[in-house]
Amino acid sequence: VQLQAFGGGLVQPGGSLRLACEASGRRFSMSVMGWFRQAPGKEREFVAAISRAEISGGGSITEYSDSVKGRFTISRDFAKNTVHLQASSLKPEDTAVYYCAADVSLRVIPSTDIGDYDYWGQGTEVTVSS
Repeated sequence: VQLQAFGGGLVQPGGSLRLACEASGRRFSMSVMGWFRQAPGKEREFVAAISRAEISGGGSITEYSDSVKGRFTISRDFAKNTVHLQASSLKPEDTAVYYCAADVSLRVIPSTDIGDYDYWGQGTEVTVSS
């Protein structure tokens, strides 16, 4: 699975951004997809994840970190091999490089553990500042 993330940029506090991650390869529908972020001087941390195709059926299983719950929404488009992260009500502490990642282990419940993800995109930078 090859991943490419884009959509980052400079946004004012309270604003919104929609990040996208395009995946290539036939494993996309079988992969749990996650978003992580790394702020300057900090370790990479979990943001959100969404279940794979067989589990989704008529819906999806999603997981969010407490810091973004209620403000961020993860979704995926199987037809376009794309995962989105809608980030709203952004705060300066959301400033980071955002990475998308794929877990090909056929896990049922999306993992929040960085070590469970096998493939990573190159990251897209989000800066929240006035």
